[in-house]
Amino acid sequence: MAQSEQIVRLAKLVRYYILISTTEAGSGHPTSSLSATDLMSCLLFGGAFRFDTEHPEHPNNDRLVFSKGHASPLLYALWASAGRVSEEELMTMRKFGSPLEGHPTPAFRYAEAATGSLGQGLPIGLGMSLNAKYVDKLPYRTYVLLGDSEMAEGSQWEAMQLAAHYKLDNLIGIIDVNRLGQRGETMYGHNLGAYEKRISSFGWETIVIDGHNIDEILAAYQKATQAAGRPVMIIAGTVKGKGVSFIEDKNGWHGKPLNKEQLKQALAELGEVDPSLRGEISPPESLRLPAQQPQPVQKILYLADKPVATRKAYGNALVRLFPKFPNMVVLDAEVSNSTFADLFKERYPERFFEMFIAEQNMVGAALGISRRAKIPFVSTFAAFMTRAFDQIRMSQYSDANIKFCGSHAGVSIGEDGPSQMGLEDIAMFRTILGSVVLYPSDAVSTEKIVEEAAKHKGNVYIRTTRMETPIIYKTNEEFPIGGAKVLKQSDRDAVAVIAAGITVHEALAAYEELKKEGILTRIIDLYSIKPADKETLRKAANVTQAFVTVEDHFSEGGIGETVRSLMADIDVPVHSLCVRKMPKSGKPGELLDYEEISRNGIIRKVRELI
Repeated sequence: MAQSEQIVRLAKLVRYYILISTTEAGSGHPTSSLSATDLMSCLLFGGAFRFDTEHPEHPNNDRLVFSKGHASPLLYALWASAGRVSEEELMTMRKFGSPLEGHPTPAFRYAEAATGSLGQGLPIGLGMSLNAKYVDKLPYRTYVLLGDSEMAEGSQWEAMQLAAHYKLDNLIGIIDVNRLGQRGETMYGHNLGAYEKRISSFGWETIVIDGHNIDEILAAYQKATQAAGRPVMIIAGTVKGKGVSFIEDKNGWHGKPLNKEQLKQALAELGEVDPSLRGEISPPESLRLPAQQPQPVQKILYLADKPVATRKAYGNALVRLFPKFPNMVVLDAEVSNSTFADLFKERYPERFFEMFIAEQNMVGAALGISRRAKIPFVSTFAAFMTRAFDQIRMSQYSDANIKFCGSHAGVSIGEDGPSQMGLEDIAMFRTILGSVVLYPSDAVSTEKIVEEAAKHKGNVYIRTTRMETPIIYKTNEEFPIGGAKVLKQSDRDAVAVIAAGITVHEALAAYEELKKEGILTRIIDLYSIKPADKETLRKAANVTQAFVTVEDHFSEGGIGETVRSLMADIDVPVHSLCVRKMPKSGKPGELLDYEEISRNGIIRKVRELI
C-alpha cells in the first residue's frame, strides 16, 4: 500500500477517535481538531517526525507542541492511532482524574507543555529549539501546531523574530488556516498570502500548501526538514470541521461536540474505519547527552565594609554556581548590564541567550528550556515581569523549573520613576501554585538564595535591589527556603519589625535610634516570603505587643498580607508600612521617606504604638 493511502486510512481513524471522544465528553473542540487532522497524521506517520514512543523522555526525540491547545482531541487521537492510548482511555477525555484534559498538560505523557492560553506554543518551541541547537547540540526538531486565530498574539511574533535571529532551522511551525475562530472569521480568513508575506518578512522560510492534500503535506515536511539556516513555517489552507459535511466551514461550531444523532450521521459519512489500524512513528537517532558532573565552586568573598547591590550579587552568583549546576541556562531581556546577568554572559556565553525586549517570549522560551531538563534563570526589571504574567501563570501547569529574577524593585530605584518600579511583583509570584518568593537584603544572602533557587525543583522568584546595600551577613550563614533571620532581639522587645530586602537596612537603622530612647524592637529579615517562617513569627508574637511590616511594595499581596495570613489565629496587631502613595521620581531616600517606609517612618510608627 502506498504511503499516502495508508495515511488517508489513518487520518480517517483519527477523525473517528476525535468524534467519538468529544461526543462522549459532551464538550471539546472537534471542528478545530478535524481541520488539522491531515496535517498531523502526515507529520506523525509520514516519516518526518522521529520519536521513541516507549520513551517520551528520550533526549533526541522530536518535540511536538500543540499551541492551539483546544485541538487536544486531535493530540489524543493521534497517540491512540499510534497504539499509545486505548479507545477506552479516549472515552475518559475531559473527565475528572483523566490525564486527557480539556487542553493538554504534561499529565498526558506525550504532551510537551500545558497549552491552551493561545499564543504561547511558538515561544515554548523556540526554547526547545535553542536547547537542541546550542545547549545539547542534538539534531532533534521541534514542531509547533498553530491556529490562525492565535497569530494575532504578539508573543508569536516575538518568537518569530528570535527564531530567525538564532537561525533555528530545527524549528518548524505549522499554521492550520481554517478561516474560522470562536466567533467568526479570523483576521485574514483564507488569505494564505497574507500570512506568507508577513512571516517571510520575519526571516522564515515559508511553504504554502493545501492542508488536506496528503502528497503536498508530505512534500512540505520533507522540504522543511532540509532547511538550512532559518526556521520554517508551513502555511496550510484547511477547512474547519473537515470530513463531516454538515459542519464543514460552518460558523457557530467552535467548541461544540456533536450529539448522539449527529455523531451517527457523521460516522456514516466517514465510512468504514479500521480500529485495529496503527500508525508507525520513525525512531530517533540513538544520541544521548554526555553526563555532566557537578564541580566544586569558589567561596563567597565580599568585604564587610564595602556595600554591594543585590542585583550585582545575583550576577556574581550565576558565575560562581554554574560549575555546580551545569544544567543552568541564563536568559535576559536586554537589561543584562543592569540585572548583572552580563557577568554570566561574559564567562559562559554559550549558555546565555539574549532575548531582547520581549518578556513574554523570554518566559515562554524558558519554559521550553525547562521542559528539556535545564535550569533557566530569567532576569529583567521586576516591573516588566508583569508583562509575561500569563506565561508565568501557565508555566505552573507544566511542572516548570524556572528561576526568575526581578531587579530594580520598589521606589528605592529612585529617579527613573514609577514606570520602572516593580511594586506588584511579590503579589504576582505569590499567586503561583507551589512558587517560592525570595527577597535578599545583602550580597551574601543573595548568593546563598540563588544557590537555594538552583537546588529547588519548581518556580522561584528572586527580588533584587538597584542600590548598593551594606553586607550584614557572614559567609557561613545559610538561607534555607522557608526561613527567616532574627537580626535583633531581647526578652524586652516591644514591637517586632518585619522587613525584607531594602527595608531590612531601614529597620536596622531605626532599631539603633529607638534603642537610644530605651525602646527595644525585634528585627526580622523575612527573606523567604513564600513559604514564610511561621514559627519565627509566632515566637515573636508571644513576646511583643505588635508587628510592623515594612516593604517597598504595594500593600496588596505583599509582606504585610503574608504576615497577616500567617497570624490569622493569633491575637497580635499587624501594622503595614508599604507603598500607598502614587510613586514619583526622586532620590531613593526621598522616596522611602515619602512612602513612610524609611527608618523615619518605622520610628514614627513604633513610637505611635508604644
